[in-house]
Amino acid sequence: MRKLLIVGFGDIARRSLPLLRGRYRLFALARTAERAVELRRAGVTPVPGDLDLVNSLERLAGLADDLLHFAPPPSEGDRDSRTAHLLRALESHPRIPQRLVYISTTGVYGDCAGAVVAETRPVNPQSARARRRVDAERRLRAFAARRGTRLVILRVPGIYAWERLPLARLRAGTPALCADQDAFTNHIHGDDLARVVLAALHRGRPGRVYNASDGQWMRMGDYFDLVADHFGLPRPPRIPRGLAAQTLPETLLSFMRESRRIDPERMFRELRVRLRYPSVAETLAGRGA
Repeated sequence: MRKLLIVGFGDIARRSLPLLRGRYRLFALARTAERAVELRRAGVTPVPGDLDLVNSLERLAGLADDLLHFAPPPSEGDRDSRTAHLLRALESHPRIPQRLVYISTTGVYGDCAGAVVAETRPVNPQSARARRRVDAERRLRAFAARRGTRLVILRVPGIYAWERLPLARLRAGTPALCADQDAFTNHIHGDDLARVVLAALHRGRPGRVYNASDGQWMRMGDYFDLVADHFGLPRPPRIPRGLAAQTLPETLLSFMRESRRIDPERMFRELRVRLRYPSVAETLAGRGA
């Protein structure tokens, strides 16, 4: 049985486990003792290590046949030192993962003024967060070219699920942009993304990038209104961009500044994924799955 290493054991990794069990011997990087206990309970072998401490990653060398890289970059700077540390550890052994799937972000495209965006569009990161992701993608491409690993990059927009809806924001009354100034937003359900990961591992073409989205883009404010209506909460007030820039935190503004409509046609055609949750509206209406 092939050995699969998961780096970045968060929500999507947890959702992927039922799809991976029985297909692989599962290992995952564990930064803390608490995470190691969680992994053992889930039937995953923990491997102690911290992506911020390169010397702690020696146990990863030569361990796995395949790798799922879900770990986010550091929170500061323009470089992804965590991916650099991971690749340095892997290259210290002649046995290299043969298949590697990396979860990136559609933020690497930057602001596209609402245009439809396919994977052929050049990256244009406009935030440090997105620049770190571009740096990770470039490092992984160079590694794959050097070592013959079949790399697949998934560029992912907003991930949602029942426990990942913006209810706290709605209850706080955080404003959204006026309809005529609003940005497009894109989504994929967390369970569907887990299924895309498995499809990428088995069907992804070498060096290929896939937009992992449901393709049902909508205005950001309309998304908030949809969720608010479903849960009986007040819709967020709408304000112009100028006022938003004066009153909202930078973390929110960075998303409001970028508008794009993500085209996932390549994912559907090549990975042959059929979504259980085709859109946010259908999921909220109980028509998903």
